[in-house]
Amino acid sequence: MKKTFNIKGMTCASCQSHVQKAVDKLEGINNCNVNLLQNNMFVEFDEKICSVEKIEKAVKDAGYSASLPEEKISVSKNENNSSLRNLIISFIFLLLIMYFSMGNMMWNWPAPDFLDHHKNPMGFALVQFLLVLPIVYIYRGYFSSGFKKLIKLHPNMDSLISIGASFSLIYGIFALFMISYGTQHMINASPENYEYYHSIVMTYHDSLYFEAAGMILTLVSLGKYLEGISKKKTTSAITKLIDLSPKKATIIENDKETTINASDVKENQIVIIKKGEIVPVDGIIISGSASIDQSNITGESIPVLKKENDTVFSSTIISAGYIKIKATKVGENTSIANIIKLVEEASNSKAPISKLADKVSGVFVPIILGIALLTFIINMVLSNNFETSFNFAISVIVIACPCALGLATPVAIMVGTGKGAENGLLIKNAEILEKAHLIKTIVLDKTGTITEGKPSVIDFYQSEDDDLDLYSILYSIESKSEHPLAKSIVDYTKTFFPKELEIEKLQSIDGRGILATIKNEEYYIGNYKYIDQSFLENEKIKNLYEEYSDEGKTSLIISKNKKIIGIISIKDKVKENSEQAIKELKNKGIKVVMLTGDNKKVANAIAKEVAVDEVIAEMLPTDKQKIIQSFKQDDKHLVAMVGDGVNDALALASADLGIAIGGGSDVALETSDIILLRNDLLDVLNVIELSKRTLFTIKLGLFWAFFYNIICVAIATGFFSYINPSLKINPMLSSIAMSISSVSVVLNALTINFFKPRKSNIENKKIDKNKEEKNNMKKIVLSVDDMMCQHCVNHVETACKNLTGVKDAKANLSEKNVEITCDESLDINEVIEAIKKAGYDAK
Repeated sequence: MKKTFNIKGMTCASCQSHVQKAVDKLEGINNCNVNLLQNNMFVEFDEKICSVEKIEKAVKDAGYSASLPEEKISVSKNENNSSLRNLIISFIFLLLIMYFSMGNMMWNWPAPDFLDHHKNPMGFALVQFLLVLPIVYIYRGYFSSGFKKLIKLHPNMDSLISIGASFSLIYGIFALFMISYGTQHMINASPENYEYYHSIVMTYHDSLYFEAAGMILTLVSLGKYLEGISKKKTTSAITKLIDLSPKKATIIENDKETTINASDVKENQIVIIKKGEIVPVDGIIISGSASIDQSNITGESIPVLKKENDTVFSSTIISAGYIKIKATKVGENTSIANIIKLVEEASNSKAPISKLADKVSGVFVPIILGIALLTFIINMVLSNNFETSFNFAISVIVIACPCALGLATPVAIMVGTGKGAENGLLIKNAEILEKAHLIKTIVLDKTGTITEGKPSVIDFYQSEDDDLDLYSILYSIESKSEHPLAKSIVDYTKTFFPKELEIEKLQSIDGRGILATIKNEEYYIGNYKYIDQSFLENEKIKNLYEEYSDEGKTSLIISKNKKIIGIISIKDKVKENSEQAIKELKNKGIKVVMLTGDNKKVANAIAKEVAVDEVIAEMLPTDKQKIIQSFKQDDKHLVAMVGDGVNDALALASADLGIAIGGGSDVALETSDIILLRNDLLDVLNVIELSKRTLFTIKLGLFWAFFYNIICVAIATGFFSYINPSLKINPMLSSIAMSISSVSVVLNALTINFFKPRKSNIENKKIDKNKEEKNNMKKIVLSVDDMMCQHCVNHVETACKNLTGVKDAKANLSEKNVEITCDESLDINEVIEAIKKAGYDAK
């Protein structure tokens, strides 16, 4: 069972370590990650051995509280306002203390006689004591939390702050009593005793330390406030994603439009979305068309045209058009909900690099308290001065900062995974983000990875002596298949108005094809290897197979009772960015391999087009898995697999890094470590670069945290001041330094937000070209009723594109028309004539 708990009472990395240890000790705990940044804890446990109640009790016994989140209520704004109000009040009192304690003595600022440190030392001391009390009251939480943890032998940062402030207060109160004692005895003292009592008053009125206590509490709280603001920026990606979730939806109920909460939409309900509205659920368009801005999901800035039978995703925006959709995924199952869940889980996971910091954080506070005690003792021996020794001990306690150690890794992971999500890169956990840049071999599937994954039927041949209604047979069989090529066959056969035949038996043959029984006849569609002998005997089919393969087309054999009766050729276009991505991967010294189930000739033709040097073809899913394992053993370095289909799932799971293309199968998405929502191989490069940037930021943050604590604590001990008097830090400067340290670590992590994903060279050229041509183009739609197959589509499109002034031509077989984008000056009659010469009538 997996559960996420809200944790209250954590203030630093030591707290995080104590909670982690308390839960890890329980039996049945498989995995536990405590997140200081989000104040929560992810636990995976065996519910037969452990329970939610046991986990909550373990956390409570450690001095904190744990609870399951009931509702996500945003209180951060109120907390910020309260913190700011407390800061303003405490700064007012602190400035008054500083004015009265140091203003007159150091800068001769005016003060009433009853507050003059010479004329009325008792009033001078008492006013400072009264002014510090409101600050102590405002920040009383440090004392209650810090001393509770100290009593439980789990000291944290609050313990350091409360000890430092308490010692300053106690010493100040002691000094106040000594001033009172000296002042009272001075009144009736003899001349010889007067000097003695006067010296007591003068000694202690210069060492009150009330301003130090106020300074520690106020400046540390200022640092926490700034740190909190910075932390919220690190979670901005998740906040943005949550904000994108639509609130309302318009459904059709009883032939009427009704507006309801998006969370109340149920599967299969009909939802209508108009221009400017946000798609509330995932669904399939049943009528209409629209230009949809998918940048919220994929990061792509250019709207995508969606029409009937296309899938739309929750949180995308209708830029133009009107659609009706049937809801397929609702509530927590929508794409945006899954993305939010993935990003949150990744943010809560721990990177291996954080292990050292976690170990240090666990013993940090006790070590600092020990160093502070030694500092006091050694300085007393060296200087024989209580005030100096006390100053240095307090400085050590205040300047130490476990927060910097605890925040260095999680804030960088949070920003890194969030930045990835903004750009269509879903990284499932911190370990993956840390190691992605170490990949040295990348294995690419062909269909849907290097190619678009939208193959279309180019050629179809049926044996002349066979009068079967092969279109209906193909349609009936392939409509039951989930293979990427099946859809292209279904779309092709639909244009011939096939009948849906009853399938008596259906069997998928991994890596080869599909076997079906219709009216007691066995039909096979797929790779020739399943019927190898029959294939060799049919000279016509064999020659066509060779011809199609040489042209880079995938050929599927059709057989009836193991006798070949036809062949289909299918071709898939190479993605525009595949060649650029592969070349850039190779430039980085990464070995790129194509691994496909297609035949060698087709694979080599595609590989040549995109400059892949190594090709492994005709592989079954189990073969792909073995190839990945052999690469891992032979190369002794990390291997990534990029794929999108069900047949890639084994290979994705076996690789050190499984990368699924976002439009792929659910199985591929589940077994992968990273999901690329944009279906773009350039995003593999972006993952590597983001990983490199994030790891550098983590290392820099950890270096700063360790460097700061080692150097600053060493200087705060005061030992170096005996060599050089300027090498010392007082408690006031210590509290400022401690505040800056944790804020700087968070700000360092925020630099990941400057990461810029790699853009397509082709896309940039297209945008520039479109800007130039947009104002001079027009669209013509012509009906071409006698188009019957994909051959016809290709002929009509080619005839149009060969005309001067035509930018693009797209023929639609199902709608029997062609849409031409051309110069304003092009005459429509020229287009009609060109189509006529190609053998078709257009109007």
